Amino acid sequence: MGSKPFHVTDANFDETVKNNKVVLVDFWAGWCGPCRALAPTIEELAREYTGKVLVGKLDVDENPKAAECFQVFSIPTLIVFKNGCEVDRLVGLCPKNKIQGILQKHL
Repeated sequence: MGSKPFHVTDANFDETVKNNKVVLVDFWAGWCGPCRALAPTIEELAREYTGKVLVGKLDVDENPKAAECFQVFSIPTLIVFKNGCEVDRLVGLCPKNKIQGILQKHL
């Protein structure tokens, strides 16, 4: 778990969520304005939760398999995984304190 968001791909997705207790995955795309607006918050969360939560970013254009598997139809979508299973989901541009509240619930 680093202090920067982890690059999640279709290839490493399963391993990433199964090998880390709590994972926050930001499903995003470069052309998405709200996704770009959320990016600094994701960076801050990665720093703040180092050692507690693995914060990752998955580009839905480059990795459509994972997005399809989890039925991500709108971006940004944030999905929290605990012990390999989805436990929470936020869709749209969310304030940092709302994301923190969700993460705290699963720690």
